[in-house]
Amino acid sequence: MKEIFDSILRLLNSNESFALATILSKLGSSPRTAGTKMIVRGNGTIIGTIGGGTVEAEVQRLAAGVMKAGQPIIKKFNLTGADAEQMDMICGGQVEVLIDYIDAADNNNAEVYRQFIASRTERKKAVLVTQLFETAAGKTGSRRCLIKHDGTTVGERIFNDNMAAKLTAGAVGRYPRVLTVEGKTFLVEPVRTSGTLYIFGAGHVAQKLSPLAAMVDFETVVLDDRQEFANRERFKSAHRVILLNSFAEAFKDLKINRDSYLVIVTRGHVHDKTVLQQALTTGAGYIGMIGSKRKRDAIYRALLDEGFTDKDLARVHSPIGLEIEAETPEEIAVSIVAELIKIRAGLNK
Repeated sequence: MKEIFDSILRLLNSNESFALATILSKLGSSPRTAGTKMIVRGNGTIIGTIGGGTVEAEVQRLAAGVMKAGQPIIKKFNLTGADAEQMDMICGGQVEVLIDYIDAADNNNAEVYRQFIASRTERKKAVLVTQLFETAAGKTGSRRCLIKHDGTTVGERIFNDNMAAKLTAGAVGRYPRVLTVEGKTFLVEPVRTSGTLYIFGAGHVAQKLSPLAAMVDFETVVLDDRQEFANRERFKSAHRVILLNSFAEAFKDLKINRDSYLVIVTRGHVHDKTVLQQALTTGAGYIGMIGSKRKRDAIYRALLDEGFTDKDLARVHSPIGLEIEAETPEEIAVSIVAELIKIRAGLNK
């Protein structure tokens, strides 16, 4: 999605208007989730995809009319077996798509998307609000505004304070929703941080965990004190690989907050305790430590002797991961990522 939003801003900065298709909802086995976007340019070419097949082709066709009229439309597609086959779906389903017109002549659009991208980059929550099917002061089609994490707005204010509160409250989860507030129709898109996953230890489990976590949109950071393990050759998909002087300095210069997920998979009991001791002093949204219950209990007893409380230790997920009888590094990575997805969903509600 980053590439799509970067392309949106690039086109607006180049004074090029376009149509923007967004999947609003799906039933059945659609190959793309709600929120997936595709740009349709004036020459008919596309950036991104909403799944291919006849649906994508029809959206491209409809986009030409949207750009000509400057008026957004919402279209429902009931997918047949043939449609499903073209889109690599197991069976049929239903997809609802918004095709919106993004006018480069409206400077408001470029600023809204610029701030939208900044919020994502800075990992600050915000809500992109688009008012649909409203005509005002010589404008047709949609109007948009960004509600930032501190409540301030960017762009044309298209709602009053009461409506803003309802729109922000309605922007739950990670996907866009169409809401009707005071008789007006809005598309609300939460700018959610997908979370930064800090993996302490660069062994076999970490090597399987990092790419799997990246696949579900975590920003991954791998940390270890061994250069032969903490390197780009072993962790090609990681956003960052940090070579530590020691695990005693594992949190130096790290910005840990509620959107941080800490996974402790070092090479030994002593290092796990060292990292966990530091982790418990942070506001991380998730702390998980690998190991048996026996090992966990030994570490817990030592930390309790050092002044930590049972409430502190209750924050820790250990043994780590969902219980799926995982044994291999690959299976353990799956169980950990499954637990991370579950925790992230809860934090984003």
